[in-house]
Amino acid sequence: MTTPLNRQIDRSQLLKGVLDLAVLSVLSVEDGYGYDVVRRLRGHGLTDVAEASVYGTLRRLFATGLLTSYVVPSEEGPHRKYYGMTPIGHEWLIDLRTQWGEFRNIIDLLANPDIKEPK
Repeated sequence: MTTPLNRQIDRSQLLKGVLDLAVLSVLSVEDGYGYDVVRRLRGHGLTDVAEASVYGTLRRLFATGLLTSYVVPSEEGPHRKYYGMTPIGHEWLIDLRTQWGEFRNIIDLLANPDIKEPK
């Protein structure tokens, strides 16, 4: 039986709220195809990220104009669909980073009441 004392946080639930930020951050460094994005996210420690979630996020961000896509032929297998940032995507990422910083500060203050709020 799982009790609150021996239950670990479901990190996948935390990740849902910041997956756009994580995916856009990875693609701001270098374009990538779906599994490449998954691999890079996992390489940064987001080991709980599901492939289906990343692929869905890529499709949604593309549909909203934040990403561009292009196909690269492959001699060793199927062609790969690469995603890259659009100028609007870069602007959106800047806004997301600001919002994340503000949200993180609020949660830090709530979770650590001994921390004094910066003046």
